Amino acid sequence: MKDERWLLIALHETEGIGRKSIARLRGQRMFSGDMLHYNSRDWEEAGFPEEKAKLLSERITTDLIEELKSRKLEGGAGILTFLDEDYPAYLKEIAEPPWVLYCTGKRGLLQTPGVAMVGTRVPTAYGRKVGQELAEGISAAGFTIVSGMARGIDSVCHEAALARGGNTIAVMGTGQGVIYPPENRGLYERIAEDGLILTEYPSGTKSHPGLFPQRNRIIAGLTLGTLVVEADSRSGSLITADLALEAGRDVFAVPGPVTSPKSRGALNLIKQGAKMVLNAEDVIEEYDSWLPKGFEDTYNRERQMLEDTRLPADHLTMDELEIYHILEQGPSTLDELLQQTGWDFGHLHSVLLSLIIKKQITQLSGAIYKLI
Repeated sequence: MKDERWLLIALHETEGIGRKSIARLRGQRMFSGDMLHYNSRDWEEAGFPEEKAKLLSERITTDLIEELKSRKLEGGAGILTFLDEDYPAYLKEIAEPPWVLYCTGKRGLLQTPGVAMVGTRVPTAYGRKVGQELAEGISAAGFTIVSGMARGIDSVCHEAALARGGNTIAVMGTGQGVIYPPENRGLYERIAEDGLILTEYPSGTKSHPGLFPQRNRIIAGLTLGTLVVEADSRSGSLITADLALEAGRDVFAVPGPVTSPKSRGALNLIKQGAKMVLNAEDVIEEYDSWLPKGFEDTYNRERQMLEDTRLPADHLTMDELEIYHILEQGPSTLDELLQQTGWDFGHLHSVLLSLIIKKQITQLSGAIYKLI
């Protein structure tokens, strides 16, 4: 079994050998340590063209296996293969489970119940706020937040889980050690320390658009369900939702303003049957059998701490709430607010000043207002 494990890693790291080639070898019952001694003709009989067979006969050898063992073990690389006993059972259930995973951080998180949280790379203030609150609440209940460490909603959810002392897994669309986007280096290092960085791509694999949809199947496959926080009609996060459905997992979506393009993808999911999520409890209640004993006291304590740091809605007047909801879609100029509300200047200025005093909004140069 050990030889087969390293043989799987060797094949996985051989250029031009993909998941389907490995699946074919396993299906033909040819996957064994004997492959280390195959010549070109043996590889041709296994279904590979002459040029590829020659490459494999020269590369897949006992010497390569020993070199791989030495390099991987000395480098401290955490490698998990489909053949290992601790390979996540949920991930084995998807159509194309990864043959090899490279892990940095707390590998044990792969055995914890997870919820995927995904969304647009360019969220509104509303999306950021909702994503943060939901990630805090779901992680406080003991679920691991799984996402792709992309800009926007992914990063918001990872950060929220870490801030509350929760668990999070980042599934990368690049090779181990390749940080994308580059500005997430700090987040990457925090997740590597307190969570888990996961990728199926060998060390050094650079970002490429085609890799990210593939990694989405791992995000969906690792988790009990996928929550789309905010997404437009063409968002890549909808691919993750589709993959979750294909794997027989739950799909959740957060409703947003019907006038916001950033909400159209999530609203369409709700129309198609995804469960609408208004708070963390809407997700948590679906998985009560996964909750640890005594979680209610801990969760309620965490939720109260969160509520204590926010200004409850009933502390705002109706006019203040109207402005607040407009600014949830993003910063607005004074002229834009006048047009959207239809108020006179004096009344609008009074409401804006009150929200600034209550530390709900801030004024930028150019008479632009945004949520804090």
